[in-house]
Amino acid sequence: MADSLIGEIIACHECDNLHHYELIPVGAKANCLHCGNLLYRHVPDSLNRTLALYVAALILFIIANSFPFISLELSGRVVENILFSSGWAMYEMGMGELGILIFITSILFPLIVIIGMLYLLIPASLGKVAPYVGRVYSLVNALMPWSLIGVFMLGVLIGIVKLQDLANVIFGPALLALAFLLIIYTAARASFNPHEFWVLTGHASVDLSNAHRENKNVLNCHTCGFLSIDLNLDSDEDQHCPRCNSVLHHRKKDSIETTWALLVAAMVMLIPANVYPVMTVIRFGKGEPSTIISGILHLIESGMWGLALIIFVASIIVPVTKLFTLSFLLISVQKKSVWRPRDRTLLYRITEIVGAWSMVDIFLVGLLSALVSLDALSTIRPGIGAIFFAAAVVITMFAAQSFDPRLIWDNVREKEQ
Repeated sequence: MADSLIGEIIACHECDNLHHYELIPVGAKANCLHCGNLLYRHVPDSLNRTLALYVAALILFIIANSFPFISLELSGRVVENILFSSGWAMYEMGMGELGILIFITSILFPLIVIIGMLYLLIPASLGKVAPYVGRVYSLVNALMPWSLIGVFMLGVLIGIVKLQDLANVIFGPALLALAFLLIIYTAARASFNPHEFWVLTGHASVDLSNAHRENKNVLNCHTCGFLSIDLNLDSDEDQHCPRCNSVLHHRKKDSIETTWALLVAAMVMLIPANVYPVMTVIRFGKGEPSTIISGILHLIESGMWGLALIIFVASIIVPVTKLFTLSFLLISVQKKSVWRPRDRTLLYRITEIVGAWSMVDIFLVGLLSALVSLDALSTIRPGIGAIFFAAAVVITMFAAQSFDPRLIWDNVREKEQ
């Protein structure tokens, strides 16, 4: 099937540079000559391989959500925890916003992605196209960045380390299933070749021989990668992708203004996030609220330097660096800078990937609140600072998605012309 793709024109999502699809060695990957962005990989029998991985992922997902996850034993009392418990504990403690956020990013969205991919791949393996293929693919594509299984697993590992000096931690079968699910889910995403999948729909590339990128009459669909000619070049009417029905645009609408607004909002949220406590540990009726900084200092005093470093990077370094990086990129675009566009694109790519890992603190608070609920013996309750911090993380993720890296290369093209 890959042979039928040879010669097809594809566009890089991050700089809009056009390339011809070429057959590369098995296991190799093709990167954009301009910005270095990954264009595609050569995975043999991609559709069947991905289908098998997603079937395994669904089985592991069911196991991970059906059996005990982690249990805590203290003074003869045992508190069992299932995967759903973290979000539910936050809801019961009056923080429904955090509970919903934890639930959708660790359970609901991964489930939708897995089921959605199975819906698309099962007919594809039989040489058929599923009904509403474009809408389902668009939904899966939109939810993938918010399916934070890896971040949740990191929060679980940190929680286990923190609980070792408090009580006896008992591992359930769901924890092992979640670990395997993370591996299989990641492998499934890496093995999927969207170009090979879309060949089945019958939508081939348009003839771009008379199109000129400089005239901005070629539209690149960021959902499915389909290229089409702009039929509404002189009007503001939206044009939809003929393959997946997504709205097409030369550049993200009001990208700079939207990203600036989201960055300012995130900066405001980070102030109370670091001032107010994110959780309170109560032991034998006594407790002291803990902010992000004080929690890190407590870990250092306890000799847990590695754990303190992980939380410091995820909770302090990553959010602040992301704000400064996006601000730098916005200013460079507005100043029409042509300085090292490839490096700035790489900087954006890294910023977009690592931003979600700040959610590890929220998952950690949810897990500890669900597990450590032993009344007078020991209890952990979330603090209002966790809400502000979660808001800051979510807003910065939206900010990264609203920024259009192609604006970096527009200035370079204008300079060249």
